Amino acid sequence: MIREALDQWDFVVAAYAVGVIGILMTIGWSWLAMRRAERRRDRIRWQGRGK
Repeated sequence: MIREALDQWDFVVAAYAVGVIGILMTIGWSWLAMRRAERRRDRIRWQGRGK
């Protein structure tokens, strides 16, 4: 089906897709940063106990 005019819902769907993908990427980035911070904390704790 060929359309000559753009439908507004195309933009609405695209905006929601960008929003959802952005949120998921932010959650993943935050989770990875949290895991790295926990590993650093644990490494420092174990180094402190060895002294």
